[in-house]
Parts: sequence; C-alpha cells; structure tokens
Amino acid sequence: MIALLLYRTLADHFLPWAMTLATRMLARGLNMPEPLVLSTGNYVVAQVTAFEHSVGRTLCPFRLARLLRAWWRGLR
Repeated sequence: MIALLLYRTLADHFLPWAMTLATRMLARGLNMPEPLVLSTGNYVVAQVTAFEHSVGRTLCPFRLARLLRAWWRGLR
C-alpha cells in the first residue's frame, strides 16, 4: 500500500514536470515559442487521427478478406 502511494505521488508530481520540461526543450531546440509547439502537436495528432480513420476503414483486414474472396469467386 505504501509503494502504491509512493508511485502515485511520484506520478502526480513528476510526470507533469517532465512533460513541461520536454516541451520547453523541444521548443528551444526548434527555436519556436512553446505555445506554437503545443498547437503544432495538436494539429499533427488531428491529422494523423483523420488519416487513420480514412485509410483504416479501407484497409481493414476483414473487409479486404471479403473483397479478395469475392474477387477470387469471380475468376472461377
């Protein structure tokens, strides 16, 4: 129980600090303001999510298997 409390306390205090530090270091390395790094990250996440949803539906293995079976039956 004490270990759980220790881990939870550590996670509650260390993770936000580490994320802030990582964001600041990235912004400094890219020579960009920190809010611009955050908004760019959000934009990239939105674009990747949209791409995965559009391509993921067409590349679904079950759908592709059905199409392949139908195509194979058409050849016979």
